[in-house]
Amino acid sequence: MNMIFALIIIFFSAIIHEYMHGWMADYLGDPTARDQGRLTLNPIAHIDIWGSIVMPALIFIGTGGGLIFGYAKPVPFNPYNLRDQKYGVAKVALAGPLANLITALFFGLFLRFVPGLNLVMISFLAAIVQINLVLMIFNLLPIPPLDGSKVILPFLPYEWQMKLLKFEQFGFAFVLLFVFFGFSLIIPIINFLFKLIVGI
Repeated sequence: MNMIFALIIIFFSAIIHEYMHGWMADYLGDPTARDQGRLTLNPIAHIDIWGSIVMPALIFIGTGGGLIFGYAKPVPFNPYNLRDQKYGVAKVALAGPLANLITALFFGLFLRFVPGLNLVMISFLAAIVQINLVLMIFNLLPIPPLDGSKVILPFLPYEWQMKLLKFEQFGFAFVLLFVFFGFSLIIPIINFLFKLIVGI
């Protein structure tokens, strides 16, 4: 039951994340996501069998329920359509983690200030907050193709930008390595933000 709840939360949190990438791109002048039917909260448009179901379940089972991670199908966008050619890609990249932060704040403050919640509701709301904080912090890591690498890209010297873009073809392997061997490095940040928002 815990795994099912966690999968549902991470799936819909990832959808919100990807939707906001598409929304920001559309706002900045690129209609690619809208034209491909991805500017929607309909789960069917965003589901990725591996990233949304299989991988989260395997990680959850493999870590004995200690960790869950997954993603929705990335929303496409064309950076050349953006009105802001210098910082547009960074803005699109940042929109996803910010959406997770806003989601965590909304449900966290609800959990903190609304009295009379039963234990099941408290656990469910706490899981929403925690998973969205995980998605936010993890995606802000400067490892291609994660959002963090695109956020810092415009602020790097040109030669470093080229190196980072070339590194992206190997990036997913490093992302998985971080999930299994480096994830503990960001847990204190996640726990700190959780306590700050929820107040416990």
